[in-house]
Amino acid sequence: MAANAIDQTRRMLSLVTYLRERPGAHVADVARAFGITEDELISDLDVLPMCGTSFRGGDLLDIDTDGDRIWWRNPGALSAEASEPLRLAADEATALLVAARAVATLPGLREGDRDALVRATAKLEAAAGEAAGASARLSVTFESEGGVFAEVDRAISERKRLWLRYYSPARDELTEREVDPIRLFAVGHTYMEAWCRLSEDRRTFRLDRVAEIRILEEAAAPPELELRDLSEGLVQPSADDPEVVVEVGPGGRWVAEYYPHDRADELPDGGLRITLRTPDPASLKRLALRLGSDGRIVAPAGLADSAREAAAAALAAYEGV
Repeated sequence: MAANAIDQTRRMLSLVTYLRERPGAHVADVARAFGITEDELISDLDVLPMCGTSFRGGDLLDIDTDGDRIWWRNPGALSAEASEPLRLAADEATALLVAARAVATLPGLREGDRDALVRATAKLEAAAGEAAGASARLSVTFESEGGVFAEVDRAISERKRLWLRYYSPARDELTEREVDPIRLFAVGHTYMEAWCRLSEDRRTFRLDRVAEIRILEEAAAPPELELRDLSEGLVQPSADDPEVVVEVGPGGRWVAEYYPHDRADELPDGGLRITLRTPDPASLKRLALRLGSDGRIVAPAGLADSAREAAAAALAAYEGV
């Protein structure tokens, strides 16, 4: 099961303690203990060596694996005896203060969290001394996705329903709907998985496509659902999905890298004939427009015709400017 950033952070903190007490632990045993796949565990182990008490040399966790067992070379790095008082350089203090003040302005942040952040910022300002003055001259403004994230996170925590105005690129329209949020996760972009009351089904919403959001008084009551395994990516076509054939030239070979597909056959000109499946073939019209002269949809015929019409309409609109 793929975790969101908060779940992953909690897991990795527990993983540090677990590994320190079990030198040479087997990868399979650790993955089973944490209820994750071995690939997810290896991904965590790739991040841990970038963590430590500082980034100024010798303090990072020296953890590695040979694929079968996990070794922690410097478990004493986090011991009380090895620790030193935390000292922040001026640039580090400035970065922390600017970030803390920015996060404190996020809409939807829980009041308890906001108060704790304000108190921590005041202590940091006192400790930073002159460096705090430089941070006061800087500011950060979050894009709308940050506010949406905070609202979704709050709704999940308080088990509340959400009202959305959401942009659907496949239909090129804004829709209004009420959803019961289930979880936040990131796969390239940040997404919310929720039970959609409009479609009466599970849906995934990309946060940067939420035009407007509001927490409702109604309690969220999504049905009991088994969370999707996202370890293989967000888009996981089914064998029952419609088949689409796309031909691309040399400049469009990237499609085979970004889209899961059944096969990719070489073409004489250096391009590819790509066969893939998707639950929403109409969404590939955007791909056809993006490819331009580097590719075209071959089948099904109806989708190919629709893509050509969309391209002609886009060209006509461009020429009319």
